[in-house]
Amino acid sequence: MFLSRRFLLVLPMVLVSLNCFAASVVAMDEAKDAGPTLAHTCLITDDVKRLANFYEVVLQSRGKWSGADYVEFTQGSNTLAIFSFRAQQEYIPDSAEAGKNRSAILEFRVGDADGEYARLRGIVKVWVKPPSTQPWGTRSFYFRDPDGNLVDFFTVVRKP
Repeated sequence: MFLSRRFLLVLPMVLVSLNCFAASVVAMDEAKDAGPTLAHTCLITDDVKRLANFYEVVLQSRGKWSGADYVEFTQGSNTLAIFSFRAQQEYIPDSAEAGKNRSAILEFRVGDADGEYARLRGIVKVWVKPPSTQPWGTRSFYFRDPDGNLVDFFTVVRKP
């Protein structure tokens, strides 16, 4: 049986979508009355490999690839996914723009914000705010990933 090149390019996305749907159905069944639960955050990018390499270093975790257009980093019950703009255009045309986010913050709880800041000094290129203790009881720092997404690493230092 002959499969078109386009079908072969889209197949990994379809399989990932089906897997995500199946996982969502299981999660919904387990939390019937709990309301919506954030499970995935997906970043759309023009360069999946570059962004995935950045997050592998920052998160100290290997991404799980599904084809060349999709990678995810699962941490606890949450997943950070990275998906190619080109593939997104094929899947849901004109639904997203790569590297244009200026309204969301990816927040990661870490054991030691100051230690993580020191570790990332040579990796991160754009720093937004150095470590500081917030009035709500966290010690955090902010930086941008290679696509300009704002990232916060924080440690809870006291109850607000």
